Amino acid sequence: MILPANRAIFFSIFHVYRAQLVRPFCLEKMTTQSKWKVEKNKIANLPLEEKRKLYKPGDFIILDKVDPWCKFVIKNRDIEMLKHTLDDLTEFQKIKLDPSKDKELSEKVSIFQGDITKLEIDAIVNAANSRLIAGGGVDGAIHRAAGPFLQEECNSLHGCGTGEAKITSGYNLPAKYVIHTVGPRDGSVTALQSCYDKSLAFHHEHKIKSIAFPCIATGIYGFPNRLAAHIALRTARKFLEANEEMERIIFCTFMPVDVDIYKTLMQMYFPVHGWNYNDGASVSE
Repeated sequence: MILPANRAIFFSIFHVYRAQLVRPFCLEKMTTQSKWKVEKNKIANLPLEEKRKLYKPGDFIILDKVDPWCKFVIKNRDIEMLKHTLDDLTEFQKIKLDPSKDKELSEKVSIFQGDITKLEIDAIVNAANSRLIAGGGVDGAIHRAAGPFLQEECNSLHGCGTGEAKITSGYNLPAKYVIHTVGPRDGSVTALQSCYDKSLAFHHEHKIKSIAFPCIATGIYGFPNRLAAHIALRTARKFLEANEEMERIIFCTFMPVDVDIYKTLMQMYFPVHGWNYNDGASVSE
């Protein structure tokens, strides 16, 4: 039993002891947080040539080296042999295009068959999980290339819901920002479209003029590849028609099936030639 006379002394000692236990933890937590914040601010203020020293010499691709769709079509005449299907036409009819902008917008989109982590652009999109913890595929590749501070900043965001998007610094990546979005596991068209909408919505606040997307949710999440491409291209077309400041939207394709799908559907959403690719659909895949 603690006597009343000694109670004040006891609690005084207790609080001092408790503070000594808690303080190192708090200091460690603050130090960890301050490290990524300091690094983020430092990188944001680096001149381009200094930032390039953070990634491997010559191991990056500037935007000018990624052909816009209008040039890609001219260099790859075999694309015209890829024909869309009647199902493609059904999906395509869900959007109304402004034909007067076809030529202009064909210069603002690209297909890129390569490593998204090499692109020196404003933002790349990460197909993340809801906990924002480094996983496999594109997610793991982005985290490895960016370095450990990316995960530390992600930890401060407290996860991300399906169809939502959150933004971080790119750290050691050539890209200035990484936009993390979580695709649907249940095949929700609305949620996948939201992934693209929410990612593009950072355009205004962060002055993002170039952005690259992977094929969100088509891997282990099992979203149908062709429908996912329609959603991505439809959303991009609508966004570009309404946002003249955006300079380039890049679709990064890795699997051969996605390469062929995007080559086929880009002809519908971003026609380059005088004739209309929306005619003459084939009956089968």
